[in-house]
Amino acid sequence: MEAQHTFEHTERLLQQGVEWLRLAVEGLGALVIAAGILAAGWELFRRLARRDREHGDFSQVRLGFAHYLALALEFQLAADILSTAVAPSWDRIGKLAAIAVIRTVLNYFLTREMAQERSHERPAPGD
Repeated sequence: MEAQHTFEHTERLLQQGVEWLRLAVEGLGALVIAAGILAAGWELFRRLARRDREHGDFSQVRLGFAHYLALALEFQLAADILSTAVAPSWDRIGKLAAIAVIRTVLNYFLTREMAQERSHERPAPGD
């Protein structure tokens, strides 16, 4: 009987530890989003304050912010994996699947847009 009690106690401690870790990882994701908002806002302000020909092109600002969002989604996915691994439920599995799909689609389009931006930045041969 004592072994069962010890096992249950250890299991509860593990679940609590993972929940604290999940909370910390979610917090990191929120901090990444906040940093992205600040960085994108600063860059947007800086471009608007300049009077050169590129101040109206915000694609780099948008792509830079998208990098922060993609990283934040990675943290959110990690947090959901932690939750699902310790106490799986159909609700958590569904949430994990939705976040994985969103992250994959976002990363796909982000990578594609970055490749397009790089190809536009390269001068044509002979220029």
